[in-house]
Amino acid sequence: MSIDFTVAIPTYNGAIRLPKVLDKLRSQTGTEQISWEVIVIDNNSTDETAKVVKEYQLNWSSAFPLRYTFETEQGLAFARRRAVQEARGNFIGFLDDDNVPVSDWVSAAYKFGQDYPKAGAFSGQIHGEFEVEPPEEFKKIQAFLAIREHGSKPHLFEPQNLRLPPGAGLVIRKQAWCESVPNWSILTGRVGKSLVAGEDYEVLLHLYKAGWEIWYNPQMHIAHQIPCQRLEREYLLHLARGTGLATCQLRMINAKGWQKPIIFARTLLGNSRRLIVHFLKYRQKIETDLITAFEREFFWGSFMSPFYFLQKSRGNKK
Repeated sequence: MSIDFTVAIPTYNGAIRLPKVLDKLRSQTGTEQISWEVIVIDNNSTDETAKVVKEYQLNWSSAFPLRYTFETEQGLAFARRRAVQEARGNFIGFLDDDNVPVSDWVSAAYKFGQDYPKAGAFSGQIHGEFEVEPPEEFKKIQAFLAIREHGSKPHLFEPQNLRLPPGAGLVIRKQAWCESVPNWSILTGRVGKSLVAGEDYEVLLHLYKAGWEIWYNPQMHIAHQIPCQRLEREYLLHLARGTGLATCQLRMINAKGWQKPIIFARTLLGNSRRLIVHFLKYRQKIETDLITAFEREFFWGSFMSPFYFLQKSRGNKK
């Protein structure tokens, strides 16, 4: 049975983080005329995630069911794909287990989807809530941690330039996903020690190729909880390189055959230039300044991304 809206929460070992998200969903306002549900997709957790959800289900309102499903294939791409399969909503709003929505997030998301029928996906404002003070000039790289504040007016994103919203807080029109997104993923998300990202962009690029629009809705707000570990140098530098490694792969998704060698070459040459300019400008700061080191790692990952693309392509053919 189809309903209006599904909130999907993929989680891995989220027993500690989930309660804050579920409490906010339980107290949503403006949803009286909306039929909706919440699904927790447990992506192979080894903690008490299942127990936490079961305890919430005991006292959960029947007006918007709280459901639980288990996805054994590790990776955020697989968890989100499972969410789409399980969701009964015409719209699916993805919240990570560290994304805390404001009280009208569901109603604001559903209204926007109704007002913009060509929107295959849309995202809102993502504000950072930090366990410790972020480093100086952190705003230069905050988008890499899915912190996005793009102003007070709705606007279209630019998929052709890889200017897209992250998966955190993203709302997808289920029809658009089912018609446009293939049943396999090239990029599976961060698994284990790998921080290669891009699985959310991959989905959006398929929607764009099929003719759907990707929008920014400033009326949707979530708070992204950032623990101290994600501000440590080692994590951030791995994140920068992993994000860069997806660059060429993403540009290839909607490319025609004759365009692929050009993209390959441009990615190598463009990032070679960025690395040289960055080194000449900041060589005295790279070892001591975290933001400078982050930028270099992103450029280096982007430079290496054509070789990562070739490696993935060979792997997919086997």
